[in-house]
Amino acid sequence: MQVSIFGLGYVGCVSAACFAKEGHDILGVDVSDVKVGLVNGGRATIVEEGIAELVADVHAAGRLRATTDVAAAVRATTISLVCVGTPSRRNGSLDLSYVERVSRQIGEALRGVDRPHTVVIRSTVLPGTLHDIVVPALEAGLGGPIAGRIVACVNPEFLREGTSIRDFHEPPFTLVGVDDPAHAEPLRQLYAGVRAPLHVVAVRTAEMIKYTCNCFHALKVGFANEVGNVCQALGVDSHEVMRLVCEDRKLNISPAYLKPGFAFGGSCLPKDLRAVAYRARELDVETPILSATLEGNQLQVDRAYRMILDTGRKRIGVLGLSFKPGTDDLRESPMVALIEMLLGKGCELVIHDREVSQSRLMGANREYIEREIPHIWTLMRDRASDVAAFGDVVLLGHNTEEYRALAFGLRPDQVLFDFARIASPPPALPGYRGINW
Repeated sequence: MQVSIFGLGYVGCVSAACFAKEGHDILGVDVSDVKVGLVNGGRATIVEEGIAELVADVHAAGRLRATTDVAAAVRATTISLVCVGTPSRRNGSLDLSYVERVSRQIGEALRGVDRPHTVVIRSTVLPGTLHDIVVPALEAGLGGPIAGRIVACVNPEFLREGTSIRDFHEPPFTLVGVDDPAHAEPLRQLYAGVRAPLHVVAVRTAEMIKYTCNCFHALKVGFANEVGNVCQALGVDSHEVMRLVCEDRKLNISPAYLKPGFAFGGSCLPKDLRAVAYRARELDVETPILSATLEGNQLQVDRAYRMILDTGRKRIGVLGLSFKPGTDDLRESPMVALIEMLLGKGCELVIHDREVSQSRLMGANREYIEREIPHIWTLMRDRASDVAAFGDVVLLGHNTEEYRALAFGLRPDQVLFDFARIASPPPALPGYRGINW
């Protein structure tokens, strides 16, 4: 394929060299005469193991060259990859001026060109950038709508400095964000030589995934460092602790707990977080991430509380009370905390939870309930259908077959708050609202 790559910095240089290695004809574009001269001399614009040899090889093979002429590059290719920088401003926002300028220039270069062209944003940009910045800039340069003339899509990169060549050829997946799945075909051809799953998703999803990954990576570094600081103060080998933590592929290094939803609760997570944070304070070790985890958990309860109150409705039915389905454990259940807040606001509530009702008869968890929240019994109902019928607002806390059936059978005038994600994608039900989807 004939591909122009805008921006010959880190991402652009690596992408250009690696795509050329895959057999594509690559034309790099940059405003810097120095970078263009380096590439045209068979030299890399960055320093990293393997990149100098790779650029020299693909340049010698005639598959990589560079220019400062935007119009010539666009007209000589069918795909343009935008790899320009998106630096931070002083307030933390992104400077998208390079992305916008290049998009406008590409649009201008395509005036009068009667064949379709694909514009791919490979720069790291936040959700909304393609539709709010890139497409208007393309249309401004083109002098009209891009429909039928330019396909705009997103293809975020996941290249780590130091291992970028290997990351390019062996990624966990390739991600393409498009408005129409058919628009992904040129990218499928471009990545045909890369052995990795190619996921075609909505544009905003693709724009968000890169940021989510990097935030998660940063969180892991900070978490490991906080654990290490506490371990050192306690005379514990931090690397041995984390080595064994990572041995757990069932819960620790896995998709477990990484599904957006309601707050966590139960007898373990809140208690153990508080215990470690308290011990760290005794040792004069600061643990802002661990402490903020509890604060963030409470904010999720507060979020649900505000969403419910914003409906202006006071009759509320609750399906699922314990901190997770299949247990009668109400200790630090976020749903109990939410109910207490709603009762304090004068709401009228009824509740169904089969396991909690059985615990009243069997004695399991009974002592805690009668000591801490005895008034809960007066709100419990024996039939889930009665609870679903009662509420102007229905809160679904457990994703069980019984509750799902009731949720899909609610009246059109009822509001359903789904805290458990009863279906993916979320159902198109009247009054349906997800806690964070």
